[in-house]
Amino acid sequence: MIVTASGWDKLKQFLQEKVLFGNEPTPELIAILSVYFVQGILGITRLAISFFLKDELGLSPAQVAAMVGIGTLPWVIKPVFGFLSDGLPLWGYRRRPYLILSGLIGTVAWLSLATVVDTAWAATGAILLSSASVAVSDVIVDSLVVERVRQESLSKSGSLQSLTWGTSALGGLITAYLSGWLLEQFSTQTVFAITATFPLIISGVAWLIAEEPSSSQHNFSNVRHQIKQLRYAITQKAIWLPTAFVFIWQATPTADSAFFFFVTNELGFEPEFLGRVRLVTSIASLIGVWLFQRFLKTIPFRTIMGWTTVLSAVLGMSTLVLVTHANRTLGIEDHWFSLGDNLILTVIGQITFMPILVLSARLCPKGIEATLFALLMSIWNLSGLLSHELGALLTHWLGVTETNFDRLWLLLLITNTSSLLPLPFLGWLPANDPQTEIQPQENPKSLLPTEILEDHVLTDSEPLLKGL
Repeated sequence: MIVTASGWDKLKQFLQEKVLFGNEPTPELIAILSVYFVQGILGITRLAISFFLKDELGLSPAQVAAMVGIGTLPWVIKPVFGFLSDGLPLWGYRRRPYLILSGLIGTVAWLSLATVVDTAWAATGAILLSSASVAVSDVIVDSLVVERVRQESLSKSGSLQSLTWGTSALGGLITAYLSGWLLEQFSTQTVFAITATFPLIISGVAWLIAEEPSSSQHNFSNVRHQIKQLRYAITQKAIWLPTAFVFIWQATPTADSAFFFFVTNELGFEPEFLGRVRLVTSIASLIGVWLFQRFLKTIPFRTIMGWTTVLSAVLGMSTLVLVTHANRTLGIEDHWFSLGDNLILTVIGQITFMPILVLSARLCPKGIEATLFALLMSIWNLSGLLSHELGALLTHWLGVTETNFDRLWLLLLITNTSSLLPLPFLGWLPANDPQTEIQPQENPKSLLPTEILEDHVLTDSEPLLKGL
């Protein structure tokens, strides 16, 4: 079959409009999507890590919850990675080397889990290293996404982020079932060894980043200037009030670790079935992204966050049906109820999270898009860490262990009810486009020495992919 030039143009236009949500396919976009795709693929280890900590290291639900929280620490210090990339070029480049190193670090972390890790402390270190690998690459690609989002109109502002998160969900979808099936066939160490190959993809696509050699002169002056701009930005109510809302929204405690012990130890769910659950949730994530992109992206932040928060809390109570075995009274088998429950909750959760991404990007003033976005994401991740640690404390306080689930219903009731706590602060979210409420810094160039103005302006205009 011969494809004519006009036919190729039509195919390219179809892919751009329907598959890429209107984003032009460029080598950098391919690199960005590849990184997000690998992030999704790395979900293949989620079950392996959980079973490794639970069965092979013998940790309790509270200990697993605490360790999961510690594993998010690299995501809390994301601005540090951004400042290092901005102020400390490696071999004359600010982006490619960090992307390459992040892939290599990830491979080392997973290989260590596959070979030498046999204690809780060693596992914590390896998990931290693998988390840092993904966090560094995420900082690099997030920058370009933020810069492009700021250039979009509010009505189109969710298209690129829907694409990137959809790509991540696609990676998770492809490996979702495998995450459980592999554990039925092989050891956790074998799964970790297989996973060690995926971060190398990130190192490979780094070469698709179009980047000119960077002079190290005045790099730290640029960083000092960014800090001054950042200090000015975060003192504005239009920025810190929405940030505070999302922190509260994200920091409410979670019972995820305790619930995992319940479905595996009490209900006897096997890894293969949990892989099916992950497959369903990956599909649900894609559905959530599509629904947001198709119908919900123009709804005001206050409205969509209010309704989805309430809906998530109400639907989240459905887990009590499984814990109390009320589903059996209704004639619904545990496995089928779990599948349906996860499908609905994941769709709602993804729809709830998409506005947070769009809001975060549009809160970033011009010139410090990368740094402020990394800071916002770090704040969100800090609240996520707090969520896991609060969940660990509640799990311990209520006496929920690997064999005692008598008060798990109370833990789930508390965690779901607490998710309604942010509702009184909905007024902190912007009524319309937050960019219209952010005051630009007066004469920001005056903060820079005259001789480095030209270099700094060029740096600020580059994608974060090149400059974080």
